Amino acid sequence: GWLFWRVMERGRRSGGSKRQVILFILCVCVCQSGAETLRYSLPEEMERDSFVANIAKDLGVPLSQLAARKARVVSEGNEQLFRLNQNTGVLTVKESLDREEICPQSDTCTLVFKIFFENPLQLIRGEVEVLDVNDNSPVFQEKEMVLKIPETASPGSRFPLESAQDKDVGINGLQNYSLGPNPHFSLALGIGKDGVKYVELVLQRQLDREEQGELNLLLTATDGGSPPRSGTARIRIVVVDANDNIPVFERETYEVRLAENSPLEQLVVTVSATDPDEGSYGQVRYAFTQTSERSRQLFQLNPTTGEIRVAGNLDFEEAKSHEMVVKATDGGELSAHCKVQVEVLDVNDNAPEIALTSLSASIPEDAPPRTVVALFSVRDRDSGDNGRTECSIDGDVPFSLSPTFDDYYELRTNAALDRESTAEYNITITATDWGTKRLSSRESIFVQISDVNDNPPEFTQEVYTMSVTENNSPMLRIGSMKATDADAGKNARVSYALVQQEGKEQPEVSVNAENGDVYILRPLDYEKVRAFEVTVRAADGGSPPLSAQAVLRVTVRDENDNAPVLLHPSPDSSAAGELVPRWAPSGYLVAKVVAVDADAGQNAWLSYELAKATEPGLFRVGLQSGEVRTARAVTERDAARQRLIVLVRDRGQPSRSATATLAVALVDGFSEAHLRVSEEAPAAEPDGPLTLYLIASLVCVSALFLATAVAAVVVKVRRARRSETEALPTFPTTATESSAGSLPRSYVYDVCFAAGTVNSEFRFLRPLFPCFPAGLPPGPGEQRSSVCSQDAANLGGEGG
Repeated sequence: GWLFWRVMERGRRSGGSKRQVILFILCVCVCQSGAETLRYSLPEEMERDSFVANIAKDLGVPLSQLAARKARVVSEGNEQLFRLNQNTGVLTVKESLDREEICPQSDTCTLVFKIFFENPLQLIRGEVEVLDVNDNSPVFQEKEMVLKIPETASPGSRFPLESAQDKDVGINGLQNYSLGPNPHFSLALGIGKDGVKYVELVLQRQLDREEQGELNLLLTATDGGSPPRSGTARIRIVVVDANDNIPVFERETYEVRLAENSPLEQLVVTVSATDPDEGSYGQVRYAFTQTSERSRQLFQLNPTTGEIRVAGNLDFEEAKSHEMVVKATDGGELSAHCKVQVEVLDVNDNAPEIALTSLSASIPEDAPPRTVVALFSVRDRDSGDNGRTECSIDGDVPFSLSPTFDDYYELRTNAALDRESTAEYNITITATDWGTKRLSSRESIFVQISDVNDNPPEFTQEVYTMSVTENNSPMLRIGSMKATDADAGKNARVSYALVQQEGKEQPEVSVNAENGDVYILRPLDYEKVRAFEVTVRAADGGSPPLSAQAVLRVTVRDENDNAPVLLHPSPDSSAAGELVPRWAPSGYLVAKVVAVDADAGQNAWLSYELAKATEPGLFRVGLQSGEVRTARAVTERDAARQRLIVLVRDRGQPSRSATATLAVALVDGFSEAHLRVSEEAPAAEPDGPLTLYLIASLVCVSALFLATAVAAVVVKVRRARRSETEALPTFPTTATESSAGSLPRSYVYDVCFAAGTVNSEFRFLRPLFPCFPAGLPPGPGEQRSSVCSQDAANLGGEGG
């Protein structure tokens, strides 16, 4: 009541505005909606169309009101779970509800729905709690669990078991575990930090593999439903044997004689040890111990079979015998040892030996021919022709060998080098003796060619084209420019920079000096800058540095950031007045709405539509032209004052729009031309005692409005008779430059009347040109009087 009188008081103070009353009615409707919440419960798995509640009875709404007010129920989410019968007012479920499917992993399951009423609008919120029933049994993920427990495990040892899973919640969920009777194990239950029950197997009595090597137990999980449900799993326990025997070798010492020219992988001897234990405790593995590193390099031992094979080149001159110790270890880490003695038999098998004396780590690629790269010597420990050697280089490389003195050789360049074609050389030198069975050896020398800055950077493209959408965020990365340099090291380290051009403003982009990433420094505006180019230089780190340039072209993509701008009617005026005679036929041109959009492309394509009208069937708006025409012939029953709201929308994503308000007066003669069209708003009919209050308020407001309107008309007529010209809305400077699909200003139409006569002539469809008041300075060759004033004078003359 206080709110009502407050609104009425403000209405009287504001001169009778009807908007306050309308806002009050909407406020009451909104306050009534959502004031109640209905709560129900329903067990899961109920059949289709099961009864939930009687909505009409709970709300106290007559059944006739449900259909009259188009009552309907809407569930939250994509799936509609409930149905409301408007004839009975009963709320039912559409399908059987499964709580585990609707609300998995949740203790409570609440479904929210809303009931909508119309005339007046009312919204009521409801909740249905789906109650759990015991329809799921506990389930073990593994039907059989295998545990390997050593027979030495002490009583009290715990072994975790896999927990069972139950989709039900609360008392219907998993409650207890039980174990089949047995003399060795019991169960221990616990609850984790997450509230989940876990189970452990506790050893109560010592196990003995010799007495019983395997046990089978039955684990049962039970829930708390009525009747309870259960699930079982089998536990198979394997008793693991203890390690109580050590490996035993067949012999303590193995003696072998082997020629020094024995090939690789030749079997030397096989050692063998046995262990009477079972399983892993009876599996023996072999390894060298107390053996020199050289012997480990010359011989390899198979850890599984105990085979010893040749792994290196045996040399009688280096060592006449080798002694190794082999350790055999079982799975329980018990071990035994034996010795292996290998005697090497001498043969003439010494190959030449190459020894490097000096080697240049790298040579520059501009080194002249005959540059010394390495110095090495060749030696053969044999004597006579077997110790005489010769050297050669394998392959076609720009290097040669020059003998010096005492079996020394120099490795020299014999041609120009180019690091970009070959950055390194792996030179293989072969030394061969002159024995009857010629032996040889090879030595590889790795020569690195150092770089000289003789290659400038090269861009992957001469012109890089990148695009960015306007209104971008500052420092937005839009792409990357890439330049490569065939050189190496700092000579190939490329840095990027913009080339400063004299007389030009600071560019809108920045290039990362290290990686060539291109960033937009500040937000761009497509309407100001549509594309620009800059030059980017890539320079290497050589001394002196070499550089290359590429062009970066940045295009700005238009974004729908400009709403349509109304040229006619002027957006500054609350509503533009138009006159339509009562004899106007269908298709009669009433007005033309003209708008422009500063964007481009489809963002500037404008369409017009009638958003709201006092009588929607009387007028129509051209989709592309914006022309407002009568959709049918005007009749005497049509209201004298019509209010149209035209929506102008572009085709951007998302689209932007503007609205134009037109006030249209239906007149019999032009003596009513200056009547101001008032706004009319339909008022909802309130119920109950509020109707009397509203009627009284409307009567007062209407009387005050009529008095104000009469005074305004008198003042308006007097001013109109005195005025000779009337200023027209000024057009934006971009109106004629727009290519957005709207008509230019020359296609805007206006209605002109001759002042000073009662029976004025109606001139229509005249192109509207800018009318400047007489007080404004005229342009070159222009007269100071406006076009509209001249037309008005002409009309007055014709009327006389």
